[in-house]
Amino acid sequence: MADIWLMRHAAYEGHRPGYHAPPNAALTPEGHDQIREALPVPDGITGIITSPLLRARQTAEALHHLTGLPILATTDLLAEWRAPTAVQGHTPHTYPPGYRTWRTHRATHPHLAYEDGESLTTLHTRAGHCADYLRALTEQRQGSVLAISHKLLLGVLLRLAQGPACFEVATHAPWPFATVRCLSRPSRDGAQR
Repeated sequence: MADIWLMRHAAYEGHRPGYHAPPNAALTPEGHDQIREALPVPDGITGIITSPLLRARQTAEALHHLTGLPILATTDLLAEWRAPTAVQGHTPHTYPPGYRTWRTHRATHPHLAYEDGESLTTLHTRAGHCADYLRALTEQRQGSVLAISHKLLLGVLLRLAQGPACFEVATHAPWPFATVRCLSRPSRDGAQR
């Protein structure tokens, strides 16, 4: 069975811890260096699938130019967790009070969203559909694929069996820019291995 490789996009303009970047945040020169340093990609990759957000698309385009791997698709399934509009461009010390309250209750009420943001349950469901999509793509291509996305979505993909609560672990788990990891294949009983 072919592998699904996951890569976090490279460094982008304005990044800082806890910052909810706007969708149009572009890669920095450092980000382009990180992509070159990430080479070579694992053997057997037949193509790239990417999030539609600019920093992920630019990472995919740079990899395409460096490796010749085709960009197979851009899919919303790989988009980052949709933060509420009210917090985009903000860091924790400038979050609105209502968002801060939501953050303290999100693990115990994962089905609730703050304003126009994505709930943890919705994110987890989307990640499950994304994993199914990527597995079907490897079967169709009869080879491994590289999915370029964002820290939270990738962290949830790696921890699907833990349910929506895995968001909390994904939030705090390190995943350096332009780092590649393999998505475990499910065993016959559905658990990740």
